[in-house]
Amino acid sequence: MAAAAESGEDTSALARLAWTLGSSEPALRLLLSLLVGYPLAAIQRTLLFGCNPTFHHVFYTLTGLCLAYFNFGWGLVHPAICVMLQWQLIHVLGPTAMLVAITLTFQMAYLLLGYYYTATDGYDISWTMPQCVLALKLIGVAFDYYDGGKPKDKLTAEQAVMAVSQPPTCKELFSFTFFFGGFLVGPQFGLRRFRDLVCSRLTDQQGHPPRSLWPALKRLTLGMLYITVFAIASVRFPDNYLLSSDYQEQPFWFRCMYIALWGKFALCKYVSCWLIAEGVCILTGLGWTGTDASPGKQVNPKLGWASDGWDACSNVRILLFETTVHFTGKIVSFNTNTNSWAARYVFKRLRFLGSKLVSQAVTLMFLAVWHGLHSGYFVCFSLELLIVFTERKTLEFVDSIPKLKHVTSLRPVRFLLYPPLYLFQMMFLSYPLVPFCLFSWEKWLRVYSSVYFVGHLTFIVVLLVLPLLRVALPSSKHQRTKDD
Repeated sequence: MAAAAESGEDTSALARLAWTLGSSEPALRLLLSLLVGYPLAAIQRTLLFGCNPTFHHVFYTLTGLCLAYFNFGWGLVHPAICVMLQWQLIHVLGPTAMLVAITLTFQMAYLLLGYYYTATDGYDISWTMPQCVLALKLIGVAFDYYDGGKPKDKLTAEQAVMAVSQPPTCKELFSFTFFFGGFLVGPQFGLRRFRDLVCSRLTDQQGHPPRSLWPALKRLTLGMLYITVFAIASVRFPDNYLLSSDYQEQPFWFRCMYIALWGKFALCKYVSCWLIAEGVCILTGLGWTGTDASPGKQVNPKLGWASDGWDACSNVRILLFETTVHFTGKIVSFNTNTNSWAARYVFKRLRFLGSKLVSQAVTLMFLAVWHGLHSGYFVCFSLELLIVFTERKTLEFVDSIPKLKHVTSLRPVRFLLYPPLYLFQMMFLSYPLVPFCLFSWEKWLRVYSSVYFVGHLTFIVVLLVLPLLRVALPSSKHQRTKDD
């Protein structure tokens, strides 16, 4: 930017502002687009609440297209093409398995081709970013419409809530896809919930706009706090330092600790975007969990994660995310809407495989492909599977030894174990983020070599040692047999 200014090249005011803030221009455009969702939501709730759904559809489509153009220019034609073709598929094929198969193939193929032609060695903010959100949305619509064509007694309780029997109109599908609260970074939500929004049914006071201002502002404030932390920490913990010769020359403990802290702060940028987007959804009423798709029917409060009933679009469970020492707790509290989508439309649809582990592996590989074509994504999700599987086996082992289970359940012991377990979890949660954030195998292999593949070795060794410990330490079952 400085060089451009010295050479006399024209730079936009936005580009100069991004340089001043130490950000890239695409990142600043994305942040501004997320923030502009709040005044748009204020317009929606003030002028459109209770109006004909057509007004909602026009407003959401036009504002979404404007945001798309602001961020990606004429790259907006790609999501528009996919929506138009999806609408035609729905009305030609109807609620059939063929619709699901072709939708899944087409939307994922279009996304992957976009990755192939636009990807670089860095983190790209291009039209493929909202395209990955769009792909899941449209695949979900196909599944829900397919479920809507089945007899109700053939559906699970979850499928019955999400199923739609009436196909979306063209204007409805466009507004559902380009809705400003979820177009850029999510969250994922179903067509049935969106229909409740445009019909002004998602409110805590019937016939009036929802009292959601304070819950929305809380998420906005929290989101801005996280993005501030990320902006400050990214200066002290930049990605490229992991690849520097200075990092390689540091002691082993320092290299490990740097990865732990770097990963901790790297996640803040994702959390901040999700919190800001969630606040927009809350302000519109989309985040209301007081009623489900059936007007007036009360929902079990356990379906939500907050006490105020505004968490239907929550994508991160902050308290659990920041305090848990379990890897599974971290995973279920992070990117929750995408995880729920994957569980609903991939994992649970693979019951015919007869193995939860295989279904989980296929689901994680689907998510890896969905993120992109870089090798780092596949390494990251493979490590996630290894870590979660190892943790589950370790907890099962602890539960099988009555004395060990009793000791570890004591409050003083849990208090003493919390700091080392939290540090362990922080280190090995950041460890899979190395390939996720560095993308290419040359980069992540260099970092992993510098720490001697400590994450891989740790969990593989634990898996090998656990069977030996089971033999050495009798489980409760073995103990009862011996006593008898």
